[in-house]
Amino acid sequence: MFVAIGWLAALGCIFGAFLLHGGHIGVILHALPTEMMAILGGALGAFVVANPPKVLKATAKGLAGCFKGSKYTKERYMELLALLYAILQKARKEGLMAIEGEVEDPENSTLFQTYSSIASDHHVVEFITDYLRLMMGGNLNPHEIESLMDSEIETHHQEAHLASGAVNKIAGSLPAFGIVAAVLGVVNTMGSVGQPPAILGGMIGSALVGTFLGILLAYAFAEPLAGLMEQQIAEGSKELQVIKTTLLASMQGYTPQVAVEFGRKVLFSTERPTFGELEEHVKGK
Repeated sequence: MFVAIGWLAALGCIFGAFLLHGGHIGVILHALPTEMMAILGGALGAFVVANPPKVLKATAKGLAGCFKGSKYTKERYMELLALLYAILQKARKEGLMAIEGEVEDPENSTLFQTYSSIASDHHVVEFITDYLRLMMGGNLNPHEIESLMDSEIETHHQEAHLASGAVNKIAGSLPAFGIVAAVLGVVNTMGSVGQPPAILGGMIGSALVGTFLGILLAYAFAEPLAGLMEQQIAEGSKELQVIKTTLLASMQGYTPQVAVEFGRKVLFSTERPTFGELEEHVKGK
C-alpha cells in the first residue's frame, strides 16, 4: 500500500514538474516501450547471470513481501512471548522432559497450535524447538548456547541479505543500462543525419529518455525496494533475538515471568508492548 503511494507521489511530482516547464509527455510515451525493453531486458539478463537460483527465488519472495504489511507487529510479538512463557512455565512446573512432546512434534502440539500465527512460521518454530531440545539435553551451559544462537542468527542475517544485496546491485546498474539505451538512440539518430532538424530533434529527445528512465528506475523504484527489504530482514532478526534472550534468561534461573520480560526489552520501541499489556495477554491465554 505505502509502496504504491510512494511511487505515485514520485511519478506525479516528477512528471508534473516536467509538464509545468512546458514539456510534452508524448515524447516520453513515444520512446517508452523501446527504451524500457532495452533497460529492463538488459538489467534482467544481468541479474539472472549474477545470481544463483536460490537467490533469484529469495529475491522474488522478498519483493513480493514489500507489497504486504509487515507481519512483525506488537500483536505477533505478544503471541511469541506468550508462547515462550507457556513453554517455560510448563517446564518449570513439570520438569524439562514434560515439554518433550511439544518440542518433537510442534505441528500436533496443543501448546504451539494455541499460538497459530507463530506455529505457522516454520523457521521460528524450528529455532525455538532446536534450542529447547539442547536445553533438555542438559550438556551445554548458557554461554555455549548463546554463542551457537549468535552464529545461527548471523547466518540467517547473511543469507537474507543476499536478496536485498542483489536488488541493490541491479539498482546501481540501471543508470548504466539507461546510458546504453541512450547510446543506441544516438547511433540511430546519426544514421538519419540527413533528416530535417525537427525529426532529428525528436530522435535525440527519444534517445535521452533512456538515460532519464535508467536513473528514474534506479532511484525511485529499485533502490527503495532494496532498502525496504533490508528493514524487513532486520525485523526478522529481531524476532530471533527475542527468542534467544528469553531462553537464555530461563537457563540462567529466572522465572518465566522475568524471562519474557528480558525478551520484551529487546524489541523495537514501536512494537514493544508495555509490561501491563504483555501480562494481560499472557494471563488471557
